[in-house]
Amino acid sequence: MHVERLLAWVVEDLTWGGVLFALGLFASTFVGSLLIVSVLLITLPPAYFQDDHARDFWPNRHPALRLAGRIAKNIVGFVLLVVGIILALPGVPGQGILTILTGLMLLDFPGKRRLERAIVGRPHILAMINRLRQRCGKPPLALERP
Repeated sequence: MHVERLLAWVVEDLTWGGVLFALGLFASTFVGSLLIVSVLLITLPPAYFQDDHARDFWPNRHPALRLAGRIAKNIVGFVLLVVGIILALPGVPGQGILTILTGLMLLDFPGKRRLERAIVGRPHILAMINRLRQRCGKPPLALERP
């Protein structure tokens, strides 16, 4: 039943305006996801994935402001995680795995560091991130202590 309605919509009701809108949405989400993920990965400290890297969010701020910032950070992280999962689906443009990684880095949950290292530790992912950082004059991410 739903497939028949979808086919009827595509055959009878789809206009060039709708196609152009879909293409514009496709292009803007693709470029937007690339920009957001790139900026976040470039601004990471090189030792972010090491165990001894400090994780305190705004340590010298008022506790209420730290709590508000932490809540906002987790909301943004959750949104990026959901968007990354959608972008990782076949046929959807964008940097799905990098967006998922960025969302996970913003979220607070037990076992987070181990999961982050498992994702970033994949040679292809780490090489891609470090090439981006190198192009922007940033040092590569270090997963282990030298």
